[in-house]
Amino acid sequence: MVFELFLGLRYLKAKRKQTFISIITLISVTGVMVGVMALVVVLSVMNGFRADLLSKILGVNSHLLVMSYDGPFPDYELLEKKVREANEVVAASPFIYSQVMVNHAGKVSGAVYRGLDPETAGSVIGIETMLEGEGLDELAREDRAQPGIILGKQLARQIGARIGGEVSVISPQGKLTPMGRTPNNRKYRVVDLFDSGMYEYDASLAYVSLQEAQEFLGMGDRVTGLEVRVENVDRSDDVASALERELGYPFWTKDWKLMNRSLFAALKLEKITMFVILTMIVLVGALNIISTLVMVVMEKTRDMAILRAMGATARSIMAVFMLQGLLVGVVGTIAGLASGLGICHLLAKYRFITLPADVYYISTLPVQVEAWDVAFVALAAVGISFLATIYPSWYAAKLNPVEALRYE
Repeated sequence: MVFELFLGLRYLKAKRKQTFISIITLISVTGVMVGVMALVVVLSVMNGFRADLLSKILGVNSHLLVMSYDGPFPDYELLEKKVREANEVVAASPFIYSQVMVNHAGKVSGAVYRGLDPETAGSVIGIETMLEGEGLDELAREDRAQPGIILGKQLARQIGARIGGEVSVISPQGKLTPMGRTPNNRKYRVVDLFDSGMYEYDASLAYVSLQEAQEFLGMGDRVTGLEVRVENVDRSDDVASALERELGYPFWTKDWKLMNRSLFAALKLEKITMFVILTMIVLVGALNIISTLVMVVMEKTRDMAILRAMGATARSIMAVFMLQGLLVGVVGTIAGLASGLGICHLLAKYRFITLPADVYYISTLPVQVEAWDVAFVALAAVGISFLATIYPSWYAAKLNPVEALRYE
């Protein structure tokens, strides 16, 4: 193989009269490099987008939920203890979910009313990192005349509420009076605002303490369900299935993948589509490799005939040109990986590409390089380059040395 590699490297160094072949070779290397670079950058940006989106979703939602077919259920402390003892479960916390209307100075907006346990909710969801004020402990304070409530930043903006202001919460479930069922109404003090970066959540969520939600909605000691955090977020579906089997009827589970299935399926499809489209750039470089090898084969016909006459086998001649084309692909791939990873590093460190925050939920371009993506791109580029060498190398190997030297 040393003989074939030596000739392959020698043929890459064109003489003065073969400068055009060197230019085509350089174009081939550049084509492969640009394709690999584009793939690494685009896939890393899409990975960063997915990771950033996932962190925001899991900052507001837990990894999985445990609920009952019968609706709100009592004795949730026993269920919570059983869930905590399950395999791969890190933490659990009860919650209450309801639809309400929030009113401030005549401005009304619909909202999702969430009751949570201030002591355990922080171990399940990451809402504490999104708060502007003191945190969840403000919900548990009993030294104020009105119970506390935490509003999403966009929800507060829609109704004109601020921290320290007063809002009215109206429950459509209502309460039973001698005059019939009337809407339940209670005044709250806004103790904090949260900003998750997701408009859907910031414009609809309102948090109160679990005890306050039970009292306001007349639920007694019942809760809507349990929020659960698991060790590995990617295995949440497996943990949810095992937990559902262990708890049995009437309890059922759903994880974050199921709740956001359409969104992440679309992101995965988009990533695959971008990979296929950008691979076309690598194919352009591969076509240039074919043209380069064909021209070299035509130029070196006499040399190959002499080598065959001296005892070189057809397999050796084929290996010479396969190695030559493969070297072009490998050099282009290495250059593309280096430049692509360099651009990703610059994007992550300096964040010089900004996005309008009022249009997108992120202000800078997120980047996350994954080793599997880089390895797959490198293997695909080298594989395409190798396939491009097969026909020219096979054509060179089947040349008849007698015919090649007849007119020399």
